[in-house]
Amino acid sequence: MTIRFFKFQANGNDFILIDNRGNGFQANRETVARLCHRQLGIGADGLMLLDMSGDYDFEMHYFNSDGSFGEMCGNGGRSIAAMAYMQGIAGRKMRFAAGDGIHEAQVKGADTTGRVFDISLKMQNVQEIQPQEEGFFLNTGVPHLVQFVPDIEAVDVAASGRKLRNDGRFAPEGTNVDFVEVREDSLFVRTYERGVERETLSCGTGVTASVLAASLKTGREIYSVHTPGGDFQVHFRKAGNSFEDIWLRGPAEWVFQGEISV
Repeated sequence: MTIRFFKFQANGNDFILIDNRGNGFQANRETVARLCHRQLGIGADGLMLLDMSGDYDFEMHYFNSDGSFGEMCGNGGRSIAAMAYMQGIAGRKMRFAAGDGIHEAQVKGADTTGRVFDISLKMQNVQEIQPQEEGFFLNTGVPHLVQFVPDIEAVDVAASGRKLRNDGRFAPEGTNVDFVEVREDSLFVRTYERGVERETLSCGTGVTASVLAASLKTGREIYSVHTPGGDFQVHFRKAGNSFEDIWLRGPAEWVFQGEISV
């Protein structure tokens, strides 16, 4: 079959998005991995299907670039919200279902080209954060191990991230790994993503996890985050060691669209 797709990127985290309402595209691991392959397919860190939902504006199904299912992706959620707004599927404020539950998103604005959208995404509450030797382990839709480092540029993210991602403590699914340098009024975060199996330019759930962990480590509320792909804002309400009303904000850009036979 021939499918129409949209390519979006959110601070360098790039995705294939398919409006699957009535399309009937069945995502399997092999097909998703080939579409995400950067030499043999379209190329992306992940693929999302936008499906019908009886109760919400739409339902999001997310797959990592290796074809495995992912419960949530923060940058993916912001990207699919931008596509839904751009295509008239949802208004500036929307609610959608994902693998980890229900999310809200808001389109805060767009640039003059109509290609770049300022998107704020509400994440799930985080009730449990486990101290680890390296830092903290928590779930912001998917699991993350947050490790604090003195010099972010000196970290071998590929080697260290791969080792921690496969650590037996997190078996069998493994974990994403975030390396965080705390600066005066911001964080710098680099992430090794499970399912992509390399460092990505940014990771929305990882940025969120890093901000919450930094709040526990430093006792300060640091909202601004830098990544190799761009900048984010994360706002939240802290209740003891739990976090509520968590919003991830940053840009999402429509790159191009096309058709491909699968």
